[in-house]
Amino acid sequence: QVQLEESGGGLVTAGGSLRLSCVTSGSRFVFNDMSWFRQAPGKEREFVARSTWPSTTDYSDSVKGRFTVSRGNAKNTVHLQMSSLKPEDTAVYYCNARGMIGSYEYDYWGQGTQVTVSA
Repeated sequence: QVQLEESGGGLVTAGGSLRLSCVTSGSRFVFNDMSWFRQAPGKEREFVARSTWPSTTDYSDSVKGRFTVSRGNAKNTVHLQMSSLKPEDTAVYYCNARGMIGSYEYDYWGQGTQVTVSA
């Protein structure tokens, strides 16, 4: 029932910027924790950034200072502003919502959006 959908990926030159967005449908409550992960071909999915309501953020060392995660104005939306992009940032970026409401544990993922950074 709950569905997350990412958008904003594309092809950019090294040093460029992209803004990813994630929107949620079908949820009946506000997600406390929303995160971004990425997965490059042949590699494991890795953590990128996290936004914990209302304004706590966390970043991987590889993107700290270059990426900014923020919650959107609409319920259960999250953005990832990426700047100073490097070829190593090339990956499929996934939106994630995870947490617990009482005994109910949720862990939702989007389908991903491709980010390609050329040298």
